[in-house]
Amino acid sequence: MLWNVDLTLVDVAIVTRDAYAEAFRIVTGRPLVKLVPPLGRPDSEIVFETLAVNGIVAEDDHLPRFLSALAIAFADRRGRLAKEGRMMSGAKDALKSVSRLDGVVQTVLTGTIKSNAVHKLKAFGLDKYIDFDLGGYGEEVYPKATLLQVAQGRAKQRLGAAFTAANTVVIGDSTRDVQAAKIGGAMMIGVASGRSMAAELSEAGADLVLPDLSNASEVVAAVSGLTSPIPHKSR
Repeated sequence: MLWNVDLTLVDVAIVTRDAYAEAFRIVTGRPLVKLVPPLGRPDSEIVFETLAVNGIVAEDDHLPRFLSALAIAFADRRGRLAKEGRMMSGAKDALKSVSRLDGVVQTVLTGTIKSNAVHKLKAFGLDKYIDFDLGGYGEEVYPKATLLQVAQGRAKQRLGAAFTAANTVVIGDSTRDVQAAKIGGAMMIGVASGRSMAAELSEAGADLVLPDLSNASEVVAAVSGLTSPIPHKSR
């Protein structure tokens, strides 16, 4: 099971923007004027578009330098996450309840780079439910659908079972999350807690749409109803 992070589990937009501004200044020597909206896109894509809208011609070393600077800037601000951000309604109970399902392993499918995803969830005590080694992250320069397949491959290697739409479910708040699940090979639970409305998630192809995560039993029922758990080897 793969969770989107931003606006599905947590909202730390203020801190994220500050970290982007610092990374932009370090890499370009100029102040950030405009940060393109995430809209479910990976950090690698946001970096290139942000450079472009601010009049910077991207060079080969821009992306690795920017992502490295972003990781440092975000880590420097991790103490602000719980104070200036918020955990989405019901996120902890949903993660905890799903973790009790037999044969289910939880990870993330996120546009955020791995180190920042860990900081975001750790700030709210959500990291203990997530196996970060199996996830897909924003520094891996692939479309999100391909990241899903990368994560499925990691899970197969670790757990010894093939992962397909029959036993993989994505939970996310954007139509891009829905598209990634459908193309990548997973069932999709849309959560109308972000920028995409319930009708937009349904129209994009979500198998099931929830208003939010506040009803943990509803989340568990959705996961159980859409997938068949696969027994996995102990670590």
